[in-house]
Amino acid sequence: MADEYDREREVKEFDESRIGVKGLSDSGIKTIPQMFIQPPEKISGVASAADCVGIPVIDLSDVHLLDKRAAIVEKIRDAARNWGFFQVVNHSVPLSVLDEIIGAIKAFHEQPQAAKAEYYARDEHGGVTFSSNHDLFRSEAATWHDYISVWLSPAAVAPPADRIPAMYRRELAAWDHHAAEVGDTVAGLLSEGLGLDPKRMKELSLLETRIFGGMFYPYCPQPDLTVGLSDHTDPGVLTILLPNQVWGLQVLHGGKWVDVKPLPGALIFNIGDFLQIVSSSEYKSVQHRVLANSHKKPRVSIVHWFDVGNWGDSDEYGPLSELITPEKPAQYRRFTKQEYVENFYSKGLDSKSLVEKLKL
Repeated sequence: MADEYDREREVKEFDESRIGVKGLSDSGIKTIPQMFIQPPEKISGVASAADCVGIPVIDLSDVHLLDKRAAIVEKIRDAARNWGFFQVVNHSVPLSVLDEIIGAIKAFHEQPQAAKAEYYARDEHGGVTFSSNHDLFRSEAATWHDYISVWLSPAAVAPPADRIPAMYRRELAAWDHHAAEVGDTVAGLLSEGLGLDPKRMKELSLLETRIFGGMFYPYCPQPDLTVGLSDHTDPGVLTILLPNQVWGLQVLHGGKWVDVKPLPGALIFNIGDFLQIVSSSEYKSVQHRVLANSHKKPRVSIVHWFDVGNWGDSDEYGPLSELITPEKPAQYRRFTKQEYVENFYSKGLDSKSLVEKLKL
C-alpha cells in the first residue's frame, strides 16, 4: 500500500530547503511535486478568449493639458468600471528605469542559492523578504513562482537602505521614485473620474503604504498541472505591474480569461478591493492570474502595491460619503484595520473575500 501523502511535511521540507521553485526547475525535474498540483477548477479554461482585443490602453502624454485631460479621465473611468485593468503608455517613467529594475530583479533570482539564502524569510509585515509563495502554509496548493518583497513606506516598516541587497538597491530607489509619481497621477485621474478633487485619495492616505514585489516565474515542466499565481483580486487600493515580455497574465472579463499582451514600455494598472469599496463599486477589482511558465525564458514581473496608511486601530473606512446619495446608497459597511488585516493573512490568496464580507 502506498504511503499516505503528507502535504504538511512536503511543504515544510520545501520551505526549509530555501531553494524556491527556481531551484526545483534548475534541478531538471520532469514532474512537479504534488504540493503544486492544482484542483482541476483552478487550471480550467487556460486558453484566452479569442474574440477579445485585450485590456484598455490609456495614453498619458496629454495628461497636463486642460483641454485634453477630461478625455483621459473618461477613458480611465470607463476602464476602471468595466475592466478593472488598463495599460498606460507615455507615462514619463524613463525606459532605462524600467529595463534596469527588471534586469536587477532577474539577476537577483538567478544568483546561486547560497547568495539568496540570507534573505529567505516569511515576514509578511515589513522589511525585505525573498521567498516562494507568501501563502505557502495557508493555500490549498502552492503555485510556481518565487518573489522578493520590500516594504517601502511608511517609514516605520521600511528597512534601512543597507538591508536592501546591493544587487537591486539603486534600481529599486529609482523605480520607487517614478512609480510613486505615476501612481499619484493615475490616482488623481481616478479621483476625478468619481467627481472628486484629484488630491482626494492622497488626502485620505490611500496611497501611503507602498510595497514592492519582484516576481519570478521560472520554467515549469508541467504547466498544465499548476499555475504561476492563482486567480485572485488584489486587496489594496491600486497596483502597478511591469512585466517583461514573457506572457502569462490573464484577466477575467465577461466570464472569460483574457491574455494581457504587455506593450513594450507600458505599465499595467489594476484596481484593488479597497478602492472598489471606497468608490462604492464605481470601480471594480477584477480576478486575475498568472499561468505557469512553459517557456525556457523566465517571466519577471515588477509589482508596486499602493495601500492605505496612517490607519489607527479605531479608525474605520468605507464608501466615501461624497459618493453616497439616496439614489446610490452605500453598498458596503464600514470596517476597521483589524478586519482588513485579518481577512488577508488568515487564508490563501483569493478573490473579493473582503468585498463580499462587507457587502450590505
